[in-house]
Amino acid sequence: RSNLPMIDALERHARALGFSTRRQAWTDPAGVPKANLIASRGGETGGLALVGHTDCVPFDRDWSGALRAEEREGKLFARGAADTKAFIAAALEAASRTTAGPLQLVFTADEEVGCLGARKLVDEGAFRPRYAIVGEPTRLIPVLGHKGYCLAEIAVHGAEGHSAFPETGASAILAAGRLLGEIERIGAHVGLIQGGKAKNIIPGLCTLTVEWRPLPSQDLRQVLRLVEDACARLTSDRIRFEVTPQRLDRGVLVPPDAQIVRFVQNASRRDPETIPFGTELPYLTALGAEACVFGPGDIRVAHRTGEFVPLDELQKAVDILAAAIDRLATSKL
Repeated sequence: RSNLPMIDALERHARALGFSTRRQAWTDPAGVPKANLIASRGGETGGLALVGHTDCVPFDRDWSGALRAEEREGKLFARGAADTKAFIAAALEAASRTTAGPLQLVFTADEEVGCLGARKLVDEGAFRPRYAIVGEPTRLIPVLGHKGYCLAEIAVHGAEGHSAFPETGASAILAAGRLLGEIERIGAHVGLIQGGKAKNIIPGLCTLTVEWRPLPSQDLRQVLRLVEDACARLTSDRIRFEVTPQRLDRGVLVPPDAQIVRFVQNASRRDPETIPFGTELPYLTALGAEACVFGPGDIRVAHRTGEFVPLDELQKAVDILAAAIDRLATSKL
């Protein structure tokens, strides 16, 4: 669904705080309007950016309260409470406590489906903060890096035939099974597989979706080449493989002595870590920002029924972000 209602509300709030605002708007392939919001105080270059994504993953229909925030037992429950509505709320509250700048509040679309909003920030290139804090539920731990994310689709082509006469066809599903063994040895992950038309038809097509997460220092295409080599070994006169890369996103690792990392480390009293999941961090570093990931909540309770953020973490996040604005938003490029 569109994130425009949320962008409308965030824009009203940001303007009430004295920020100038603009949008990056587009329509996704399904015809749904989307937008990033860039709210700035003191311009879009230099200073500090607080970046949060406005989208969230779907929720179980049985969770009747998913879209209504419920406070109980010192926690706030809702879909997206941790990932990342809490950070967005903390950023707005922190911005209201200080007049320091340049400060940018950046709220993106479609992070959950490939950081598409962050990609548009990079493609445009007009927004250039000196420092950036990317909001994600890290339990208030500063995060300086994570693995990349790569995805490829493999189409296995065989030949259809009647299952009573195996010699009339070549099973794409059985060939895919042989490839699965090779992929397992490589260490990649297969999360989707689809093939076949009917129980008595030799399948002529089977598709696999392969995923791998390279370290920041690794060649993004190393696993892809190994998969392509395996496909070449298994190719025959009746079986062929077509490998199509869909995403090749690099990992990122910010130096632990970077000023933004040291500041958040000291303010939170937590040592920096790396995380196994992807974020918009690589896109902020691509824009030239010294950046880290930080926010209230725990990723382990995100993306599931009963998602919540502890209210004490939310309050601490406000305090830390307000201090970061006072300390870092005054820095020019």
